[in-house]
Amino acid sequence: MSYAIFRVQPINKLKDLGQIGAHNTRTKEAYKSNPDIDKSKSHNNINLVSITHKDYYTSYMNLVKDYKNQHDEKQKTERENRKKSFQQMLDDSNSVVADELLFTSDKDFFKDMTKDEIVKWANCCMEFVYEDIGYESWQVLNATIHLDEKTPHLHCVVVPLIKKFDKRSKKDKWTISKKYYMKDKNYLSTLQDKYHERMINNGYDLDRGIKNSDNEHIDIKQYKKITRKLNIELTSKNEKLNKSMEELETKMSSNKETIFDKEYVKIKKDTFNSMNKVIEQTKKVMEIQPKIQKVYNEVDEYAKSYKYLEKENENIQKEVKYLRIKNQKLEQENNNLISYIRAILKTIKHFFRELLQIGNEKVKVATTIEIKDYYDNKDFDKDDVYDIAIDTDKEDELFDYADIDNYYSKEDDFDLEI
Repeated sequence: MSYAIFRVQPINKLKDLGQIGAHNTRTKEAYKSNPDIDKSKSHNNINLVSITHKDYYTSYMNLVKDYKNQHDEKQKTERENRKKSFQQMLDDSNSVVADELLFTSDKDFFKDMTKDEIVKWANCCMEFVYEDIGYESWQVLNATIHLDEKTPHLHCVVVPLIKKFDKRSKKDKWTISKKYYMKDKNYLSTLQDKYHERMINNGYDLDRGIKNSDNEHIDIKQYKKITRKLNIELTSKNEKLNKSMEELETKMSSNKETIFDKEYVKIKKDTFNSMNKVIEQTKKVMEIQPKIQKVYNEVDEYAKSYKYLEKENENIQKEVKYLRIKNQKLEQENNNLISYIRAILKTIKHFFRELLQIGNEKVKVATTIEIKDYYDNKDFDKDDVYDIAIDTDKEDELFDYADIDNYYSKEDDFDLEI
């Protein structure tokens, strides 16, 4: 059975957008890194939606020109040390600059299709983009069918540019919001169900793709190499984390002052520094978790959908079992650490907010500096700054620093890679 494959790849930087554009439009001089591409057949590729200018970057800037004008106008009244170019603002944003949607199946599905039949299938995919996801035609930067690789596929690059109502100015303002179209992972799974349903309703005999399997494929040698590397990295990070935890526990047990109270936080500076060290090491351990999960998911998918793994199935299953156990232990460890860190950060946030509410001006200034440092170090995100600063004397200053507009909502944007 062939699968109805629909994947989403976030594009986080304009530089990445340019590279993807060079690949999709085949303007790169060589493709040594991708032997699957036959440049002699590239003239067969089909543009369903062509770029409006010479390249992706120029076409993108034309598409978002109203958003850029809005940003440039705002910068006229911005402090010098807070000014950013439009490109800097996009690249530093927590949102994406665009999304690349990929549609494909396997060789058997396309084997007897004519070029016109492939275009008909691709147009059905575009109907899904417009009618099920909700994009309008002007938001599609480019949609192209690649016929110069082993398996035909459709690349569709979309820009989630929308207008949202700003309560402060009482006007609609431009912003990029991926979450407007893809709310969360559960909704993305729902979209994949809808895509499969649309394929079936249009006469394509396709099975739904394996859930949560949209990862870059790796071969067995790569898998083993990556697994060894991850195990070494995980061991090193766990040792550093355990050392930091032991140091924190020692300092907390010797701290005679009250740490938590209903209204105040009182803690020694070296103990507070140890807390920060634990937070830093925990984040490093947590960073490796998605890598391990990705490898595990990939191997699990291979075991289900590729026959050539049968010969090595026994060895693979042993490694999968080991990785699953390792992953479960790490997940439990991470859950415990996350709860612990959240409790610490919640107390610190409460402490900072209390200072902004009841402290004198000198204390408020010092607290504001600390909050900015936490934000710069990524210990606080925009949501945290919002919670701490809202309805305080330092709201405007901290909102400006974290680039939080008045219409900012905690449920706005997210970056999702599946």
